[in-house]
Amino acid sequence: MTIFSRIIAGEIPSYKVAEDDRFYAFLDINPVNWGHTLVVPKQETDYIFDLDDETLGGMMVFAKKVAAAIKKAIPCTKVGVAVLGLEVPHAHIHLIPIQKEGDMDFKNKISNPDPEKMSFICEEIKNNFVD
Repeated sequence: MTIFSRIIAGEIPSYKVAEDDRFYAFLDINPVNWGHTLVVPKQETDYIFDLDDETLGGMMVFAKKVAAAIKKAIPCTKVGVAVLGLEVPHAHIHLIPIQKEGDMDFKNKISNPDPEKMSFICEEIKNNFVD
């Protein structure tokens, strides 16, 4: 069981911003930028392109709704999208509020993000999510 499956199951706490019957979205605890959110399928699959077409398409539609909530909650020009998938063997999409392309640099993570700020951002995104 991956760490993401354990988060989805509630075994590990998370800053959950959205959830439906197939997908779960939560703040990255090592964010590249404030509001950096991960979208994962509840179905544990290592490689995003091993997901069946319906699940992959549904995941992108769900991510689009989460991105809209992020854009309303966090001042940004756009919400960038990245699929790397090497650090956890569970398919996931990174949604990162950006002003410029350099804001997507995974080498520039926020060190020791303040839990109160993370909670506030989580609530702001959650309050702007429309299913």
